[in-house]
Amino acid sequence: MSSVSDGLAPAQQRIAAAYEPHLLEEAGHRLADLLAANLQRAQRSEGPVLPWAEPSDAIRDARALLRGGEAGGPATQTAGGPAAQTAAHFSGLVETMLGRGLNLHDPRYIGHQVPAPVPVAGLFDAVGSVTNQVMAIYEMGPWATAVEQAMVQELGEAIGWEPGTFAGSATHGGSLANLTALLTARNVALGDVWNQGLADGAPYGGTSPTGERSAAVSPPALLAHADAHYSVARAAGILGLGSRQTVHVGLDGLGRMDPGRLEIELCRLESEGRPIVAVVACACATPTGAFDPLDEIAEVCSRHGVWLHVDAAHGGSAVLSDRHRHLVAGLERADSVVWDAHKMLFVPGLCAFVLYRERSRGFDAFRQDAPYLFDPAAPGLAEYDSGVRTVECTKRAAAFGLWGVWALFGRQLFADMVDVTFALGRTFYDKLSAADDFAALHEPQCNIVVFRHLPAALRGAPDERVGEFQLELRRRLIESGEFYIVPSKHRGVGALRVTIINPLTTPAHLDQLMDALRRHGRELLEG
Repeated sequence: MSSVSDGLAPAQQRIAAAYEPHLLEEAGHRLADLLAANLQRAQRSEGPVLPWAEPSDAIRDARALLRGGEAGGPATQTAGGPAAQTAAHFSGLVETMLGRGLNLHDPRYIGHQVPAPVPVAGLFDAVGSVTNQVMAIYEMGPWATAVEQAMVQELGEAIGWEPGTFAGSATHGGSLANLTALLTARNVALGDVWNQGLADGAPYGGTSPTGERSAAVSPPALLAHADAHYSVARAAGILGLGSRQTVHVGLDGLGRMDPGRLEIELCRLESEGRPIVAVVACACATPTGAFDPLDEIAEVCSRHGVWLHVDAAHGGSAVLSDRHRHLVAGLERADSVVWDAHKMLFVPGLCAFVLYRERSRGFDAFRQDAPYLFDPAAPGLAEYDSGVRTVECTKRAAAFGLWGVWALFGRQLFADMVDVTFALGRTFYDKLSAADDFAALHEPQCNIVVFRHLPAALRGAPDERVGEFQLELRRRLIESGEFYIVPSKHRGVGALRVTIINPLTTPAHLDQLMDALRRHGRELLEG
């Protein structure tokens, strides 16, 4: 009598070797040592911030390493054999990963809004990864669900909402969180659009945040900060509104949404009979870190019965700081808020929260029926099924890292992070302002600073040449491995931008950055 295992003994042995607990133990010890050593090197700036390689070369090298586990290599041991050989191979792969990656824990990394995470946060994430604690319905990830909802409660109360009155969930990044919030706003504003769709010329009726019924004709409009993150226009396209229906509200002299101009635009759209999906404000805007006057904007939205969404992916963490909470005054009046933990809450990506001021709105984004997934025999659990609230069905336990760090160090650590990095932004601004060969292009409200290096040889040069110089200078700098900063534009002209998002960066590092830019600038001008 044959069995399912006939002829499969070698396959079963290889599988057993891959699942061997002793291999995890040995590899785990090696991993901890390698990560700690790498962290120490990065914090001491021993080596490049970015070990630059051409993309084609990096892909070639990555593919070459794939072949290590093929044809009887160290990764194909028998179940009963020692794990040391495989663990040694594992160590080599990890060393390659660490040696070829961007070193965010180096204090000279002051580029994108991606932090040097609190290292132990990654270990909590690892628990979820090794055990595959995923979410979709409560019973698939009961503790993952509990952790996520515990963090939702902490963040919502920090915003200023009353316990038990609000809702929210974690998702994979701010762009997806913005999409989810705006999908909710669309469904609220346009009634049965989930089933009806956005057929051209069809009438739409919905319920405003004030409870009033409305009816209008297409095309619906979305109003947004003129420098809103590109994910807002992307969301408009995905939601069927069309990116052309995004109305960019003018800014004041500080780069903030102007409430007066918002009022004018809302009145114009209403006079045209166009439904308004939402107003999207920023806390803070990505280009310069400007915080919109949320209280004033909320007042305008309230008068017009319009949904207010605040993209607080970066700046939401200011609510945790006594020094900086004033920057987000009025955030509690928003109908929806996006807050990234993998920005100023200093945990690994991807972890972002979409939060709703009214608890019932947490289930307004999606409409679906999946009897193979959602259990009609347990309707009381539906409230805890993440799959009914997020784009994802299966979703990683994104909140583990944040929950773990919060439980270990408390809320104060995150306030400290905000205070230190925002102060460094001001310090850098002061240094730029004091130098005759640099120009700070705005007064920072947080840890984002946009500037230019302007050596004497460039004074009086056309804007185009000035902008090109900044971009060429930045490219030289990052390929040298000395620092990592990002390109930007200010009033249409190329510029440089830093986000001082590593709390271990010091004023001395900022001096070194300016010196490095001067040196590379001289070399560039001299040809």
